[in-house]
Amino acid sequence: MNSEKIILGIDPGTTIMGFGLIKVVKKEMQFMQLNELLLTKYDDHYLKLKLIFERTIELIDTHKPDEIAIEAPFFGKNVQSMLKLGRAQGVAMAAGLSRQIPITEYSPKKIKMAITGNGNASKEQVAKMLQSLLNLKELPKNLDSTDGLAAAVCHFYNGGKLQIGKNYTGWAAFVKQNEGRVDK
Repeated sequence: MNSEKIILGIDPGTTIMGFGLIKVVKKEMQFMQLNELLLTKYDDHYLKLKLIFERTIELIDTHKPDEIAIEAPFFGKNVQSMLKLGRAQGVAMAAGLSRQIPITEYSPKKIKMAITGNGNASKEQVAKMLQSLLNLKELPKNLDSTDGLAAAVCHFYNGGKLQIGKNYTGWAAFVKQNEGRVDK
């Protein structure tokens, strides 16, 4: 069994996509990177999706993650926002699936619970806890990147095993778990 692995965490969004990477060595987390893809200057939604896909592929090709943890869209009141977030998540997942990387979705509450012990914690509380856990010198201005990092840390704490949510190892697994959503 490989004692080292890299986990890429993604907080998908069409305004800001946050991401973070951790390395797990002998069951210990090590911080690698956190950053964000700023999409505010682009008006075309399809261009934003293309950029999310390309940046995710670039992260995968550069850092060679073994697993991807992604924050699932939450069910809000604005259907259009939900649709846009779902598309952003979908293209990030497609990038991982195209490289045969296992993907696990986590709800925002599950991620907050794993990091802070409180499923209703604020972004600031999650960021501060990550700063403490991973000895981060400073926090970024936008906390979308810490949300991406939080997804990776949540995945580490869950050992890649999740009771609620979906885990995809490739297109075949996605199709099998979503037969009602896929036209054949």
